[in-house]
Amino acid sequence: MVFEEKMIMNGEPDEEEEEEEEEDLVDPIEALRQKCEEAEHCVHTRGRLEECESRVGSRSATEEDCTEELFDFLHARDHCVSHKLFHSVK
Repeated sequence: MVFEEKMIMNGEPDEEEEEEEEEDLVDPIEALRQKCEEAEHCVHTRGRLEECESRVGSRSATEEDCTEELFDFLHARDHCVSHKLFHSVK
């Protein structure tokens, strides 16, 4: 009963307000990943991945996939992230 009275007096929270608060939250690891993706080595491996994806996508029948290029990019990015993350933890 008390809860209902508070809702009557204060009103229900707007869904828009709740969504705005959620949008403001930024996962720090995502920000770090984006920053690392701008590093020279990551830009290079990302370029190789995009070239491979466009090459494979333009062919109708191919056994080629871009697994190696994807792993190279993810490895470069994650290496950068781990270095920056653990360096700041020490």
